[in-house]
Amino acid sequence: MMLSKLLGSEWMKIKRKGLWFLTLLGPLGVIGLTMVNYGVRKDYLLAQSEDDWAYYLDNVAALTPMALVLGIVILTSLLASIEAQTNAWKMWLALPVRRGSVYLSKYLIAAVLLLVSSCILAVGTAVYGMTLGLGDDIPWLSILEYSFYPWVASQALIALHLWCALTSSNQGFTVSLGIVGVIAVIIPVYLPDWVIWKWPSLVSELDNPWSSGVIGVGAGLLLFMAGMLHFSRKDVG
Repeated sequence: MMLSKLLGSEWMKIKRKGLWFLTLLGPLGVIGLTMVNYGVRKDYLLAQSEDDWAYYLDNVAALTPMALVLGIVILTSLLASIEAQTNAWKMWLALPVRRGSVYLSKYLIAAVLLLVSSCILAVGTAVYGMTLGLGDDIPWLSILEYSFYPWVASQALIALHLWCALTSSNQGFTVSLGIVGVIAVIIPVYLPDWVIWKWPSLVSELDNPWSSGVIGVGAGLLLFMAGMLHFSRKDVG
């Protein structure tokens, strides 16, 4: 019951912070850039592969990790700043609520918003692909995999950035960490598999997108527990 009340309170807060706009901006930005790409050189792109749908999904997938990482950095920072801007942390944590529940509510809000973004990306990818006339054999399973696997693999990133945003007194460190992530996600093929920002790209030596998802969820659970423990013991505000 306490968690449900915390989640309700968080939903009320984000309505005034424009987080829903950011939730829409990420996937629409990916589809928008893909539309520009195909609008300018559609004939050239269609000539690159015999499987037009597969090549199209590869183009979408190349943009998705960057949008996802940027979304994680911005969302977690904004979720942490809601109380910080009004100096409300001490008053909020003085109430009979567990700090772990507060931390969990923040994580769930970030994860759900990004899941909504993935849903929008899946719909947008399918609709625009159909308008391009890529073929009647629509690869629905591949569309879902390209849209939701990065979200699954990004659970560790959500946990890491939320941990830093909620416990770091120096927001410059949080921003710097986000910049490192954005740079890293641009060059995933050059990074070793243990680099956390590589996982949403679904690129690994195992050549199996599920491997990135499993690693992301497992590491995300560990980072979430560490962050929650740190937050529960730290004097915030």
